[in-house]
Amino acid sequence: MLRNKLQILFLSSYIFLFSFLSIGSAQFLLVPMDNIQTNHLKAYGLTYWALEVPREYTCFWWLNYRGGSFVLPNVQNVQIRAVQMGVTVETMSGAEYQSIKDTVIQSGNMDEILLEKAPKIAVYAPPENSPYQDPWDDAVKIALDYADIPYDQIWDSDVQAGFLQVKEYDWLHLHHEDFTGQHGKFHASFSRQVWYQQRIALFEEAASESGFKRVPRHKGQTALDIADYVANGGFIFAMCSAPETLDIALATKGGEIDIVDPVLDASPLAPDFHEKLDYENTFAFENFTLYPNPNRYEFSDIDNPNPERSQQTGVEDFQLFEFSAKHDPIPTMLTQNHVSEVPGFLGQTTSFNLDRINPSITILAKIEGTNYAKYIHGSLGKGTFTFLGGHDPEDYRHLVGEGKIPTNLDLHKHSPGYRLILNNILFPAARKKPQKT
Repeated sequence: MLRNKLQILFLSSYIFLFSFLSIGSAQFLLVPMDNIQTNHLKAYGLTYWALEVPREYTCFWWLNYRGGSFVLPNVQNVQIRAVQMGVTVETMSGAEYQSIKDTVIQSGNMDEILLEKAPKIAVYAPPENSPYQDPWDDAVKIALDYADIPYDQIWDSDVQAGFLQVKEYDWLHLHHEDFTGQHGKFHASFSRQVWYQQRIALFEEAASESGFKRVPRHKGQTALDIADYVANGGFIFAMCSAPETLDIALATKGGEIDIVDPVLDASPLAPDFHEKLDYENTFAFENFTLYPNPNRYEFSDIDNPNPERSQQTGVEDFQLFEFSAKHDPIPTMLTQNHVSEVPGFLGQTTSFNLDRINPSITILAKIEGTNYAKYIHGSLGKGTFTFLGGHDPEDYRHLVGEGKIPTNLDLHKHSPGYRLILNNILFPAARKKPQKT
C-alpha cells in the first residue's frame, strides 16, 4: 500500500514539474524512435491513444527522422499517459518544432506525415469462446495487447457476413492460418493429438453451418471475401503461413479447384490441377508449385525450405531496404526502425521465394545472400497488403508442441521485428498527403 502511494506521489510530482517547465515554452512532444527510446513498442500505443476518440489529437509521423519518430501535442493527459506507459518523450517549443520540421520537409529522404485517425482493427482467429483454441501464440495480438491498442476478433462467419465492410474495419490481421483447407498440414505429426482432432471438428462444423460440403471451399470463400475487402479499400497484414495459403486459395478460385488430398477432405484431387490455377486472382505470388502430399509440412515452393537453420548463425537475419519518404512514403512507413538489420525468425512460411513473387510487388526486406524476401508489400484495387514471413519475431523457432506461451514483450521492448508489425497498425492512420510548409 505504501509503495503504491509513493508511486502515485512520484508520478504526480513528475507531471507537475514537467507541466510547469512546459508552460509557455513547449507546444509539442517528440516521441523519439531511435535508441534513446525506452519502450519502442508502447510508443506506438501512446500515439494510437492520442488519435483515439474522444481525444483525436493532431499527430504526425516524421519518417526517417530518428528512427521514424512521432509528434504529439504537449498536453497534460498525453504527458501522464507517456509516463504511465514508460515511453520517452521530449518537449519542443513551437520554434523548435518548426526548425526540425523544416529540416524534415526539405530533406530528400525524410517527410512529415499527418496521422489522421486511430484505425479500427480486426484480427482473424477462432472465437475466444470456442472449445478449440490454436495451440500457438499470435504475434500481432501480443503486440496489440502489450501496446494497449484495441481490436476485435473475427472469424469466417463474420468475414463472409460482410463484417469487414459493414463495421468499416480499416485493417485486418491474418497470422498462422491455412486458407487451403488442409488443416495446417499437420496431419503427419499431429493427427492423433486431441487439439488437431478438435480443430478438424470445428472447421468441418463451421463449413457445414455456412452451407459448404468441404472445408477447402469454406476457407476459400473467406479468402475471396478478404480479397474483395482489400480491393474495396481495406488494408491487410499477414504473417507466417497466412500469406502463402491465402494466395493458394485464391489461385484455386476459392477452393473450386481441388488441390487437397482425399485423406484430408474425402474428395479426389482435380486432374491436372496445376494447369488450372489462376494466378490473376492472387495478391503477391505466381507460378508456384503445390505440395498436396498430406504428410509433407510445406504448402508450396513459395516458402524457404532450408533445413540448416540456427539462431546463432544469423542465416535468417534480414536487411530492411531504405526508401525515400518523399518518393515512396508507404514503403517508408512500413520499414521505420532503429536498426537496418533485423534478427531472423522461423515460421511455417519463413520467407518468400523471389522467383514466385509478382514483379509488381515491392520488396521491403530481403535475406542477404539468398533468393528469399522476408517482407513485401503491394496493392489490390483500392487497398493494400503487407506480408511478413515467420511466426514470432522474438521466438526464433516456436514449435507447435511448445503450447500457447505468449512472448513476454517486457523483455523485448526494443524488438525491431515487432516494430514492423506495429508500423502496419499505424499505417492506415496516414490517409492524407504530407503536410507542406
